[in-house]
Amino acid sequence: MENHPSKKTGKIPVIIFLAIALTVSLGLYFYQGNLAKVTIKLDGGVKLITSNANTLEELLLNENITLEKGAYISHPLDATVEDNMVVIIKNPKPYTIEFNETLVDVKSYHNSVAAILDDSGVVLGEKDFTNPSLEEVVSPGSTIEIFKVEEVFETYDEVIPYEKIVTKNSRLDIGTSKTVQEGKDGLKKIIVKKELVNGKVRSSEILGAEIISEPVAEIVEKGTKDIIVTSRGNVSYRKAITMTATAYDLSFESTGKRPGDKYYGITASGTKARPGVVAVDPKVIPLGTKLYIQSLDGTKDYGFAIAEDTGGAIKGNRIDLFFEDSQDVYKFGRRKVKVYIIND
Repeated sequence: MENHPSKKTGKIPVIIFLAIALTVSLGLYFYQGNLAKVTIKLDGGVKLITSNANTLEELLLNENITLEKGAYISHPLDATVEDNMVVIIKNPKPYTIEFNETLVDVKSYHNSVAAILDDSGVVLGEKDFTNPSLEEVVSPGSTIEIFKVEEVFETYDEVIPYEKIVTKNSRLDIGTSKTVQEGKDGLKKIIVKKELVNGKVRSSEILGAEIISEPVAEIVEKGTKDIIVTSRGNVSYRKAITMTATAYDLSFESTGKRPGDKYYGITASGTKARPGVVAVDPKVIPLGTKLYIQSLDGTKDYGFAIAEDTGGAIKGNRIDLFFEDSQDVYKFGRRKVKVYIIND
Protein backbone atom coordinates (compact mmCIF):
# COMPACT_ATOMS: atom_id res chain seq x y z
CA MET A 1 0.00 0.00 0.00
CA GLU A 2 1.48 3.37 -1.07
CA ASN A 3 1.70 6.52 1.11
CA HIS A 4 0.50 9.92 -0.25
CA PRO A 5 1.87 12.58 2.15
CA SER A 6 1.04 15.44 -0.18
CA LYS A 7 -2.66 14.80 0.11
CA LYS A 8 -2.60 14.76 3.93
CA THR A 9 -0.76 18.08 4.11
CA GLY A 10 -3.28 19.75 1.72
CA LYS A 11 -6.16 19.40 4.20
CA ILE A 12 -4.55 21.58 6.86
CA PRO A 13 -4.66 24.93 4.91
CA VAL A 14 -8.33 24.43 4.18
CA ILE A 15 -9.15 24.08 7.86
CA ILE A 16 -7.11 27.15 8.71
CA PHE A 17 -8.85 29.17 6.00
CA LEU A 18 -12.25 28.12 7.28
CA ALA A 19 -11.28 29.08 10.82
CA ILE A 20 -10.07 32.51 9.72
CA ALA A 21 -13.18 33.07 7.66
CA LEU A 22 -15.36 32.11 10.57
CA THR A 23 -13.44 34.44 12.88
CA VAL A 24 -13.78 37.32 10.43
CA SER A 25 -17.46 36.59 9.94
CA LEU A 26 -18.05 36.45 13.64
CA GLY A 27 -16.07 39.68 14.14
CA LEU A 28 -17.97 41.37 11.39
CA TYR A 29 -21.17 40.10 12.90
CA PHE A 30 -20.33 41.44 16.30
CA TYR A 31 -19.04 44.76 14.80
CA GLN A 32 -22.22 45.28 12.86
CA GLY A 33 -24.19 44.37 15.89
CA ASN A 34 -22.68 47.42 17.83
CA LEU A 35 -23.64 50.01 15.14
CA ALA A 36 -26.40 52.47 16.12
CA LYS A 37 -28.49 54.79 14.00
CA VAL A 38 -28.55 58.28 15.53
CA THR A 39 -30.48 61.37 14.37
CA ILE A 40 -28.77 64.68 15.11
CA LYS A 41 -31.00 67.78 14.94
CA LEU A 42 -28.56 70.67 14.87
CA ASP A 43 -29.90 74.26 14.77
CA GLY A 44 -32.93 73.20 12.78
CA GLY A 45 -31.03 70.90 10.42
CA VAL A 46 -31.22 67.07 10.53
CA LYS A 47 -28.24 64.71 10.18
CA LEU A 48 -28.57 60.87 10.13
CA ILE A 49 -25.53 59.06 11.52
CA THR A 50 -24.60 55.38 11.88
CA SER A 51 -21.96 55.01 14.55
CA ASN A 52 -20.38 52.46 16.83
CA ALA A 53 -19.38 55.13 19.39
CA ASN A 54 -20.03 54.21 22.98
CA THR A 55 -20.90 57.68 24.29
CA LEU A 56 -22.56 60.75 22.81
CA GLU A 57 -19.38 62.79 23.36
CA GLU A 58 -17.42 60.23 21.35
CA LEU A 59 -20.00 60.31 18.57
CA LEU A 60 -19.87 64.12 18.31
CA LEU A 61 -16.08 64.01 18.30
CA ASN A 62 -16.07 61.41 15.50
CA GLU A 63 -18.50 63.52 13.47
CA ASN A 64 -16.61 66.81 14.10
CA ILE A 65 -19.70 68.37 15.68
CA THR A 66 -18.66 71.22 17.99
CA LEU A 67 -20.80 72.57 20.81
CA GLU A 68 -20.56 76.31 21.36
CA LYS A 69 -20.41 77.72 24.87
CA GLY A 70 -23.90 77.82 26.32
CA ALA A 71 -25.32 75.43 23.74
CA TYR A 72 -28.34 73.26 24.50
CA ILE A 73 -28.09 69.48 24.07
CA SER A 74 -30.94 67.13 24.83
CA HIS A 75 -28.75 64.36 26.35
CA PRO A 76 -25.73 64.37 28.65
CA LEU A 77 -22.41 64.01 26.84
CA ASP A 78 -21.62 60.80 28.78
CA ALA A 79 -24.93 59.22 27.74
CA THR A 80 -24.60 55.78 26.05
CA VAL A 81 -25.34 55.86 22.36
CA GLU A 82 -28.46 53.88 21.56
CA ASP A 83 -30.03 52.80 18.32
CA ASN A 84 -32.65 55.24 16.96
CA MET A 85 -31.42 57.87 19.38
CA VAL A 86 -32.53 61.46 18.59
CA VAL A 87 -30.19 64.19 19.80
CA ILE A 88 -31.23 67.85 19.65
CA ILE A 89 -28.51 70.52 19.68
CA LYS A 90 -29.13 74.27 19.72
CA ASN A 91 -26.13 76.59 19.56
CA PRO A 92 -26.66 80.11 21.02
CA LYS A 93 -27.48 82.91 18.58
CA PRO A 94 -26.66 86.63 18.90
CA TYR A 95 -29.24 89.17 20.05
CA THR A 96 -29.09 92.78 21.25
CA ILE A 97 -30.87 94.08 24.36
CA GLU A 98 -31.56 97.82 24.43
CA PHE A 99 -32.41 99.63 27.67
CA ASN A 100 -32.55 103.39 28.01
CA GLU A 101 -30.39 103.89 24.87
CA THR A 102 -27.77 101.41 26.12
CA LEU A 103 -27.10 98.37 23.89
CA VAL A 104 -25.89 95.02 25.25
CA ASP A 105 -25.00 92.05 23.01
CA VAL A 106 -26.11 88.65 24.33
CA LYS A 107 -26.34 85.05 23.11
CA SER A 108 -29.08 82.51 23.68
CA TYR A 109 -30.21 79.27 22.08
CA HIS A 110 -33.81 80.38 22.68
CA ASN A 111 -35.80 82.37 20.14
CA SER A 112 -38.67 83.76 22.23
CA VAL A 113 -38.22 87.19 23.81
CA ALA A 114 -39.14 85.96 27.30
CA ALA A 115 -36.69 83.05 27.16
CA ILE A 116 -33.86 85.17 25.74
CA LEU A 117 -34.24 87.74 28.52
CA ASP A 118 -34.44 85.02 31.16
CA ASP A 119 -31.35 83.38 29.69
CA SER A 120 -29.57 86.76 29.92
CA GLY A 121 -30.52 87.30 33.56
CA VAL A 122 -32.95 90.16 32.85
CA VAL A 123 -35.67 90.43 35.49
CA LEU A 124 -38.78 92.42 34.59
CA GLY A 125 -41.14 94.08 37.01
CA GLU A 126 -44.87 93.54 36.98
CA LYS A 127 -45.53 96.56 34.77
CA ASP A 128 -42.37 96.45 32.66
CA PHE A 129 -42.80 95.62 28.98
CA THR A 130 -40.72 94.88 25.89
CA ASN A 131 -40.72 95.47 22.18
CA PRO A 132 -41.28 92.95 20.63
CA SER A 133 -43.59 91.53 23.30
CA LEU A 134 -42.48 88.70 25.57
CA GLU A 135 -44.54 86.13 23.66
CA GLU A 136 -43.02 86.85 20.26
CA VAL A 137 -40.37 84.75 18.50
CA VAL A 138 -37.46 86.75 17.05
CA SER A 139 -34.72 86.04 14.55
CA PRO A 140 -31.00 85.98 15.42
CA GLY A 141 -29.54 89.49 15.34
CA SER A 142 -32.81 91.09 16.51
CA THR A 143 -32.93 93.93 19.03
CA ILE A 144 -35.16 93.64 22.09
CA GLU A 145 -36.14 96.92 23.77
CA ILE A 146 -36.83 96.91 27.50
CA PHE A 147 -39.13 99.48 29.07
CA LYS A 148 -38.93 99.77 32.85
CA VAL A 149 -42.11 101.17 34.40
CA GLU A 150 -41.87 102.89 37.78
CA GLU A 151 -44.49 104.59 39.92
CA VAL A 152 -43.41 107.49 42.10
CA PHE A 153 -45.44 109.63 44.49
CA GLU A 154 -44.64 113.32 44.92
CA THR A 155 -46.07 116.14 47.00
CA TYR A 156 -45.75 119.81 46.26
CA ASP A 157 -47.23 123.04 47.58
CA GLU A 158 -49.64 125.08 45.52
CA VAL A 159 -50.69 128.65 46.28
CA ILE A 160 -54.40 129.37 46.60
CA PRO A 161 -54.80 132.97 45.34
CA TYR A 162 -56.82 135.22 47.58
CA GLU A 163 -60.00 136.88 46.35
CA LYS A 164 -60.26 140.64 46.00
CA ILE A 165 -63.57 142.09 47.14
CA VAL A 166 -64.37 145.69 46.22
CA THR A 167 -67.19 147.51 47.98
CA LYS A 168 -68.50 151.03 47.53
CA ASN A 169 -68.12 153.66 50.23
CA SER A 170 -70.08 156.86 49.83
CA ARG A 171 -67.98 158.54 52.51
CA LEU A 172 -64.77 158.13 50.53
CA ASP A 173 -63.85 160.52 47.74
CA ILE A 174 -64.38 159.28 44.26
CA GLY A 175 -61.14 158.09 42.68
CA THR A 176 -59.79 156.96 46.07
CA SER A 177 -59.86 153.59 47.76
CA LYS A 178 -59.08 152.14 51.15
CA THR A 179 -57.92 148.63 51.98
CA VAL A 180 -60.02 147.40 54.88
CA GLN A 181 -58.49 143.93 55.03
CA GLU A 182 -55.18 142.79 53.59
CA GLY A 183 -55.38 139.76 51.34
CA LYS A 184 -53.33 136.65 52.00
CA ASP A 185 -52.78 133.64 49.76
CA GLY A 186 -53.72 130.21 51.06
CA LEU A 187 -51.65 127.05 50.68
CA LYS A 188 -52.51 123.48 49.79
CA LYS A 189 -50.41 120.35 49.45
CA ILE A 190 -50.93 118.31 46.29
CA ILE A 191 -50.25 114.54 46.15
CA VAL A 192 -49.36 113.30 42.66
CA LYS A 193 -48.71 109.83 41.27
CA LYS A 194 -46.38 109.76 38.26
CA GLU A 195 -45.66 106.84 35.97
CA LEU A 196 -42.13 106.82 34.61
CA VAL A 197 -41.04 104.77 31.61
CA ASN A 198 -37.27 104.45 31.49
CA GLY A 199 -37.05 107.45 33.79
CA LYS A 200 -39.33 109.71 31.72
CA VAL A 201 -42.80 110.81 32.82
CA ARG A 202 -45.49 109.11 30.76
CA SER A 203 -48.52 110.03 32.86
CA SER A 204 -49.38 112.03 35.95
CA GLU A 205 -52.41 111.74 38.22
CA ILE A 206 -53.46 113.95 41.15
CA LEU A 207 -54.47 111.67 44.01
CA GLY A 208 -55.58 114.34 46.43
CA ALA A 209 -55.02 117.73 48.01
CA GLU A 210 -54.73 118.89 51.60
CA ILE A 211 -55.51 122.49 52.57
CA ILE A 212 -52.71 123.81 54.76
CA SER A 213 -54.10 127.32 55.13
CA GLU A 214 -57.19 129.00 53.76
CA PRO A 215 -56.82 132.21 51.74
CA VAL A 216 -57.88 135.52 53.30
CA ALA A 217 -59.81 137.83 50.99
CA GLU A 218 -58.63 141.38 50.35
CA ILE A 219 -61.40 143.85 51.03
CA VAL A 220 -61.12 147.26 49.38
CA GLU A 221 -63.57 150.11 49.73
CA LYS A 222 -63.89 152.27 46.67
CA GLY A 223 -64.99 155.86 47.17
CA THR A 224 -68.10 157.10 45.42
CA LYS A 225 -68.40 160.53 47.07
CA ASP A 226 -68.27 163.20 44.33
CA ILE A 227 -69.89 166.22 46.01
CA ILE A 228 -68.21 168.76 48.24
CA VAL A 229 -70.11 171.41 50.18
CA THR A 230 -68.67 174.88 49.68
CA SER A 231 -69.67 178.43 50.33
CA ARG A 232 -71.09 178.40 46.81
CA GLY A 233 -73.15 175.30 47.47
CA ASN A 234 -72.61 171.69 46.42
CA VAL A 235 -69.90 171.25 43.84
CA SER A 236 -69.23 167.99 42.00
CA TYR A 237 -65.68 166.74 41.51
CA ARG A 238 -64.06 163.84 39.73
CA LYS A 239 -61.01 163.30 41.89
CA ALA A 240 -59.55 164.27 45.26
CA ILE A 241 -55.82 164.27 46.07
CA THR A 242 -54.17 164.82 49.43
CA MET A 243 -51.17 167.08 48.82
CA THR A 244 -48.49 169.04 50.66
CA ALA A 245 -49.21 172.73 50.29
CA THR A 246 -46.95 175.75 50.62
CA ALA A 247 -47.59 179.40 49.87
CA TYR A 248 -45.93 182.10 47.73
CA ASP A 249 -46.34 185.73 46.80
CA LEU A 250 -44.65 188.13 44.40
CA SER A 251 -41.66 188.74 46.65
CA PHE A 252 -38.13 188.09 45.46
CA GLU A 253 -37.92 185.29 48.06
CA SER A 254 -40.83 183.51 46.40
CA THR A 255 -40.29 184.21 42.71
CA GLY A 256 -36.67 185.34 42.33
CA LYS A 257 -37.95 188.45 40.51
CA ARG A 258 -38.33 192.10 41.43
CA PRO A 259 -40.72 194.71 40.11
CA GLY A 260 -39.54 195.72 36.66
CA ASP A 261 -38.06 192.31 35.85
CA LYS A 262 -39.35 190.55 32.79
CA TYR A 263 -42.36 188.36 33.56
CA TYR A 264 -42.62 189.77 37.05
CA GLY A 265 -46.06 188.84 38.41
CA ILE A 266 -46.83 186.65 35.38
CA THR A 267 -47.68 182.94 35.79
CA ALA A 268 -46.41 180.07 33.68
CA SER A 269 -49.75 180.21 31.84
CA GLY A 270 -49.14 183.85 30.94
CA THR A 271 -51.84 185.13 33.31
CA LYS A 272 -51.45 187.59 36.13
CA ALA A 273 -50.68 186.13 39.53
CA ARG A 274 -53.60 186.69 41.90
CA PRO A 275 -55.40 185.03 44.79
CA GLY A 276 -56.87 181.70 43.62
CA VAL A 277 -53.89 180.93 41.37
CA VAL A 278 -51.87 177.91 42.38
CA ALA A 279 -48.64 176.37 41.12
CA VAL A 280 -48.71 172.63 40.37
CA ASP A 281 -46.73 169.87 38.72
CA PRO A 282 -48.39 169.66 35.28
CA LYS A 283 -47.69 165.91 35.22
CA VAL A 284 -50.03 165.56 38.18
CA ILE A 285 -52.54 168.36 37.57
CA PRO A 286 -52.68 169.85 34.06
CA LEU A 287 -52.52 173.65 33.79
CA GLY A 288 -55.95 175.21 33.48
CA THR A 289 -57.59 172.65 35.83
CA LYS A 290 -60.22 174.06 38.17
CA LEU A 291 -59.69 173.11 41.80
CA TYR A 292 -61.04 173.44 45.29
CA ILE A 293 -58.44 173.47 48.09
CA GLN A 294 -59.72 172.18 51.44
CA SER A 295 -57.82 172.60 54.68
CA LEU A 296 -57.27 169.45 56.73
CA ASP A 297 -56.22 171.11 59.99
CA GLY A 298 -59.51 172.86 60.78
CA THR A 299 -58.39 176.25 59.43
CA LYS A 300 -60.20 178.12 56.71
CA ASP A 301 -60.16 176.51 53.26
CA TYR A 302 -58.13 178.20 50.54
CA GLY A 303 -61.22 177.61 48.43
CA PHE A 304 -61.66 177.68 44.68
CA ALA A 305 -58.51 177.88 42.59
CA ILE A 306 -57.11 177.32 39.14
CA ALA A 307 -53.83 175.67 38.19
CA GLU A 308 -51.99 178.35 36.17
CA ASP A 309 -48.46 178.41 37.54
CA THR A 310 -45.49 176.08 38.07
CA GLY A 311 -42.41 176.13 40.28
CA GLY A 312 -39.01 174.50 40.31
CA ALA A 313 -39.66 172.89 43.68
CA ILE A 314 -43.27 171.95 42.94
CA LYS A 315 -43.03 168.29 41.90
CA GLY A 316 -45.37 165.38 42.45
CA ASN A 317 -48.09 165.79 45.07
CA ARG A 318 -47.10 169.34 45.99
CA ILE A 319 -49.03 172.53 45.43
CA ASP A 320 -48.09 176.21 45.96
CA LEU A 321 -50.89 178.63 46.85
CA PHE A 322 -50.68 182.33 45.90
CA PHE A 323 -51.25 185.01 48.55
CA GLU A 324 -50.95 188.76 48.08
CA ASP A 325 -49.58 189.39 51.56
CA SER A 326 -46.21 187.99 52.61
CA GLN A 327 -47.54 187.72 56.18
CA ASP A 328 -50.19 185.29 54.96
CA VAL A 329 -47.44 183.31 53.23
CA TYR A 330 -45.48 183.15 56.46
CA LYS A 331 -48.55 182.13 58.48
CA PHE A 332 -49.53 179.39 56.04
CA GLY A 333 -46.16 177.67 56.15
CA ARG A 334 -46.44 174.04 55.07
CA ARG A 335 -49.48 171.87 55.64
CA LYS A 336 -51.57 169.03 54.23
CA VAL A 337 -54.57 169.92 52.10
CA LYS A 338 -57.07 168.05 50.03
CA VAL A 339 -57.21 169.16 46.42
CA TYR A 340 -60.49 168.50 44.59
CA ILE A 341 -60.44 168.44 40.79
CA ILE A 342 -63.73 170.04 39.92
CA ASN A 343 -65.90 168.92 37.03
CA ASP A 344 -66.22 171.56 34.35
